[in-house]
Amino acid sequence: MEIAAVISGLGSNHLPGASRGASSLPFPFFNDKKSFSPSLIKFQKQFSFASFTFVNNVRAASSTRANAAVSDFLSELADIDWDNLGFGLMPTDYMYVLKCSRNGNFSKGELQRFGNIEMSPSAGVLNYGQGLFEGLKAYKKEDGNILLFRPEENAQRMIMGAERMCMPAPTVEQFVEAVKVTVLANKRWVPPPGKGSLYIRPLLMGTGAVLGLAPAPEYTFLIYVSPVGNYFKEGLAPINLVVETEVHRAVPGGAGGVKTIGNYASVLKAQSIAKAKGYSDVLYLDCVHKKYLEEVSSCNVFAVKGNVISTPSIKGTILPGITRKSIIDVARSLGFQVEERLVSVDEVLDADEVFCTGTAVVVSPVGSITYLGKRVSYGNNGIGAVSQHLYSALTRLQMGLTEDVMNWTMELK
Repeated sequence: MEIAAVISGLGSNHLPGASRGASSLPFPFFNDKKSFSPSLIKFQKQFSFASFTFVNNVRAASSTRANAAVSDFLSELADIDWDNLGFGLMPTDYMYVLKCSRNGNFSKGELQRFGNIEMSPSAGVLNYGQGLFEGLKAYKKEDGNILLFRPEENAQRMIMGAERMCMPAPTVEQFVEAVKVTVLANKRWVPPPGKGSLYIRPLLMGTGAVLGLAPAPEYTFLIYVSPVGNYFKEGLAPINLVVETEVHRAVPGGAGGVKTIGNYASVLKAQSIAKAKGYSDVLYLDCVHKKYLEEVSSCNVFAVKGNVISTPSIKGTILPGITRKSIIDVARSLGFQVEERLVSVDEVLDADEVFCTGTAVVVSPVGSITYLGKRVSYGNNGIGAVSQHLYSALTRLQMGLTEDVMNWTMELK
């Protein structure tokens, strides 16, 4: 048997505070005997945990020695090829799990070893798609501290999505604390500075059994993480988009404005066809007029003309991206005029530059857009000056390389 109980007792009095800026965050299950002690670890036989070997009598070891051993283990960097990280799942050490009844009463969250989860075949998420997800990143600074980027924005977006999908949601405080605990438990998987980031994936799922169409009776909030590199294989290089004229990502009155799981499954067919033809991704139009930009499969889109940056306004069919919101603020602080409005496909074809934004891609310049068989290229297939400027400004802030005048980052020590 592996570990019968990894970590428990993550009540609010054991969790790090949600303060801004540099703050010393005690790791709850290493520094608190109530939440991490040898008595919480039980073994039936000798078990090797990476470079440490624990034996049956581990409970007799001193709490100080046990805490030091595990702390040293988590301080070590995972043995992977950090120079060749792609954007794919790499299993890490721990995931965070929090259960909730339909009335909104959440249980005490806990860290569990990363692995498969068990649920009923009639779970609401499996039968009726009652599920949401979020995505955010953690970066390691040169001093070894870790930065989170606007986690409270993800929490608020999950609350908004949960209301639309008839689900209870963790509070902003519960969400942020869970993210902190999960990142610290997996800190050896945070890439070295400049090598990538730790992608954080919170999930909210209807895991209770339900047969008839109805909200599930129980919900699970879960967070797992994975070290990642660039989302597009091109890296910070121009991507090539094709405009989809028949298939639509969202409809007015639907759920296109929230991060529900069904929004992403519905774009897979068009995306697969586009990639088979050599395109990087698909640019979708509105379903009413079929001429106004909506989104790329998982990114918001911007068009640059002179000193004006235009992006489709949030109107229920477009996800309110956190990177989108951040880029708008950064661009305005740099002196650009940013307009949120209807942007036609003809207008984007006449733009000086086009770029996409999202948690995974950050800022991705567009090298070409193909519409009705006509290909329009931007900047001689190079990275536009505006895209480069905004990418550098935002990523330097996220990585702690420049002063955070926006007060967007949260530092974990």
